Amino acid sequence: MGTRPGRGTANRGGGRAGTRLRRGGVAMAGGGPRRCRRLEADAARAVLGAADTLLFDCDGVLWRGEAAVGGAAAALGRLAAAGKRLCYVTNNSSRTRAAYTEKLRRLGFPPAEPRHVFGSAYCAARYLRQALPLGAAAYVLGSPALAAELEAVGVPHLGPGPAALPGPAPADWAQAPLDPAVRAVLVGFDEHFSYAKLCQALRYLLRGGPDCLLVGTNRDHRLPLEGGTAIPGTGCLVKAVETAAQREAFIVGKPNRYMFDCVASEFDIDPTRTIMVGDRLDTDILMGNSCGLTTLLTLTGVTTLDEVKGHQESDCPARQSLVPDYYVDSIADLLPALGD
Repeated sequence: MGTRPGRGTANRGGGRAGTRLRRGGVAMAGGGPRRCRRLEADAARAVLGAADTLLFDCDGVLWRGEAAVGGAAAALGRLAAAGKRLCYVTNNSSRTRAAYTEKLRRLGFPPAEPRHVFGSAYCAARYLRQALPLGAAAYVLGSPALAAELEAVGVPHLGPGPAALPGPAPADWAQAPLDPAVRAVLVGFDEHFSYAKLCQALRYLLRGGPDCLLVGTNRDHRLPLEGGTAIPGTGCLVKAVETAAQREAFIVGKPNRYMFDCVASEFDIDPTRTIMVGDRLDTDILMGNSCGLTTLLTLTGVTTLDEVKGHQESDCPARQSLVPDYYVDSIADLLPALGD
């Protein structure tokens, strides 16, 4: 089957995950308990000055829906003008990298190339390109964007779009044709997810056994919407396939460090000089902390300071790992530290 990225590379950079780098008295990445301090004034100038790369989540950090967070574009513009490398890491598998660069442009952010965007669709395609034998295909429960990223890296695929059961009885469902080239099942956000697709995914996994890979783009269980409501996320779909197959998927998105490894393989990244900026503790902040990055929480998304305080006061190491180094109310709060 060849090597399976994310297993052999799971500890890349791990030796530095507990290090602390101090410049101007400011800790860039810590091994001790994190204090989640407000990042402002001199501390903000020191932390930003010591970094050469910033990784941004997008939804809830840079924009909400189709509207940019106030001041976010200006803040990133000043960071880019200061020579900082800006990359974008998102669990959203329903947009291609090209679509993200277009949205950044449309909302007034600094120009970005597709190589600066690391979405879970691209990272999943990258994973399968490296893990599958030449000519092997993936059965996809996902969006057209996920299919497009697979096509862009040369991974054959089938499955996106609506699917119907092949007959009225379970015996019919268990005898639907299977493509002999399929050696992986890939689960992303799929508005057409159905029992028919779940049946077909299970049949591919049963036929291939351990040699048929099961890959998920992320485990986000709910996707928050404006107005306080939410819809089921990709994690619900991944869990359905895992339950049917009685096996665990390899997840390429945050908090798995495979997404960071994708960034590090594209750019010369020093974790001790890198800041992860996000709005979710269990994805953005956990990945950043696990990879030895400085972590910055913005409160324009789904997390509140009360949640952080609860984790901070816990004796549970797993909860402590969700505490960021710093927080801001909004990315716009960085503007004073960045000058004109």
